[in-house]
Amino acid sequence: MFKPTKQKILAYAIFLGLGLILIQIPFTALVGAKARFNMFDFFAPIIGGFLGSIPGALSVLSIQLFNWAIHGFDISLPTLIRFLPILAATLYFSRKSFLQLAIAPICILAFLAHPEGRGAAVFTLYWFIPIAMYFLQNKFVLARALGATFTAHAVGGALWIWAFNMKSALWLSLLPIVWKERGLMALGITLGYLAFKWLLERDAVRAHLKLVITPHA
Repeated sequence: MFKPTKQKILAYAIFLGLGLILIQIPFTALVGAKARFNMFDFFAPIIGGFLGSIPGALSVLSIQLFNWAIHGFDISLPTLIRFLPILAATLYFSRKSFLQLAIAPICILAFLAHPEGRGAAVFTLYWFIPIAMYFLQNKFVLARALGATFTAHAVGGALWIWAFNMKSALWLSLLPIVWKERGLMALGITLGYLAFKWLLERDAVRAHLKLVITPHA
């Protein structure tokens, strides 16, 4: 947690600035839409890891709203749907809570409730990963990262199928792609968190920024 108030404001400003830069850098396109993943998908969960669940989620939301304003308030459905998965990942990575166990099952049920989802039921097996990682996240940063990115994937998938009625065959075609994409994201989140933690714990950096940081376990 960051203390006192001035230090919190400075921390928010740092994360806001970095987030606004990274959200401009594309990573890969979303299948079936013009929306894209960007480097902010790697960075957003890290914010929750340092600031905590609610402050982290508010910071991520602020960054997305700022970016939305910069680019002219795009109100397309793919853009709007992109908000919730990132917030869910941030909350998962911030700290262990029973809410993490609830999100994935809800998404699985929502996906299977759709006719096209039932035709691609095997796709939801990916969403058991956040449930399994729940029991390991306090031991391994990578477990938290995997849980976070697959939570985002679950939320996005459940919303996407109802919004765009994407066909079962297309969901099934993504099976060999998802593990590569999400594995890379989890690795990026892990390395980013460890690097940021190391940097912010350097005495010289703390003295310069006047930050006292104890990242959330």
